[in-house]
Amino acid sequence: MRPFLKKADITCRIADCGAMAIVRTTSCRRAEEIARGCLAGGIYVMEISCTNNNAPELIAHLRKKFPGKLLVGAGTVLDGETAREVILHDAQFVIAPNLSKSCARVCSRYQVPYMPGCTSVTEAVKALELGAAFIKAFPISDFYGPKLVSVFKTPIPDLPVLASGGITLDNLADYIRRDCDVCGFGGLLTKGTEEEIARNARNIRRIIDQSRTL
Repeated sequence: MRPFLKKADITCRIADCGAMAIVRTTSCRRAEEIARGCLAGGIYVMEISCTNNNAPELIAHLRKKFPGKLLVGAGTVLDGETAREVILHDAQFVIAPNLSKSCARVCSRYQVPYMPGCTSVTEAVKALELGAAFIKAFPISDFYGPKLVSVFKTPIPDLPVLASGGITLDNLADYIRRDCDVCGFGGLLTKGTEEEIARNARNIRRIIDQSRTL
C-alpha cells in the first residue's frame, strides 16, 4: 500500500467492518482472548482505551500478535501528546470523547484516522474541518438512541458517524438502517469467554450485513 493511502485505507476498512470492540483491560492475555473471539465472529476492529496506563503497550502487543488481521487503535485520547505516544506504539486510529485541535494535527501529520467526540452539529462540522475521519456521537447516543444518526445526518448527509454507548443486538439494526457508519460495543464484545464473545460478534456481523442490504 502506498504510504499516502494509509489513512484512507484504514478508514475504509473500519467503515466496511461497521463495528468495533471497546476494550478496557490491562491484561495482554485477556486482550488476546477478546481479539480472537472478535475475529472468529468477523469483527476485526478494536479500540484500546487510554484510561489504562499500559494502553500503548497493549496496542503494540496486539499489532504484533495479529499482523494483518486486526485493526488496533487507541481510545480516550484527549490531547496531542497522548496521540503521538499511541501512534508511536503502532495505533492505527485514534478515538476521543472530545475534540482537540492538537490531537487532530498530530493524527493528520502521521496520516492516522481521528475520531473525536462531538455533541452538536457545530462541533461535528468543526471536526470535519480539522480532518476527522468519523464523528463520534458521544455521549449522546446513550440519550438519543438510534435517532441520533438522523439528528446528525439530516442536515449533513455525508457526515461519517461512529455511535458508541447504548447499542444492543435489539437496536443495532435501527442504527444501521439510519446509516450509522460504525457502532462501538463494550460488554457484548469484551465480556465473557472467548466463545461467548465470538457468538456475540457473529450476531453483530449478521445484523450489520443484513441491515445494509435492506
